Amino acid sequence: MGKLVLGITGGIGSGKSYISSLLREQLSVPVYDCDTEAKRLMAEDKSIQQQLMNLVGAHVYKAGKLQKDVLADYLFANQQNASQVNAIVHPAVKDDFRRWTALQKADLVAIESAILYESGFVSLADKVLYVDASKELRIQRVMQRDGSTRQQVEARMNMQKAEEQRQKADFIIENEGAQQETLLAALKNILKIIN
Repeated sequence: MGKLVLGITGGIGSGKSYISSLLREQLSVPVYDCDTEAKRLMAEDKSIQQQLMNLVGAHVYKAGKLQKDVLADYLFANQQNASQVNAIVHPAVKDDFRRWTALQKADLVAIESAILYESGFVSLADKVLYVDASKELRIQRVMQRDGSTRQQVEARMNMQKAEEQRQKADFIIENEGAQQETLLAALKNILKIIN
């Protein structure tokens, strides 16, 4: 029997990373963070580097280091550019997740991704947990965390299909700044249901 995989997603500022840290640190569930691992792969994987240089131009790496602003400018220029970059990075992340999962001793692992559905990473998950919070709280969190303006945060929010994803999820946690114990109890309940 393979491992059970819990997908964790939610809109920007919902507190996905906090929920993941509770799973990892309090409940001993290994969590794969797609965002962090994608950055690592773009920094280390020679095949990805070559493909990105072929696509964007050699200047996307300087002295072997990814130029994030160059990649971001290319990525956000239009949907086709984003699709081309994703076609390079997402399959590598999927393969890396499979390798990582095989190394875990636990029967249950989690994969955290803001773009769980859009990336196709949802196909790796047996169940999906959607982390949510009120729009205003999410805006405040991201403004504090990233130093972004309200307009920048709202623009990013408008690009996410939050309501659609929320409806597809198997579980929802409202992360309105509840006590850690409350969130842990909700997580324990979810683990009990899926195990």
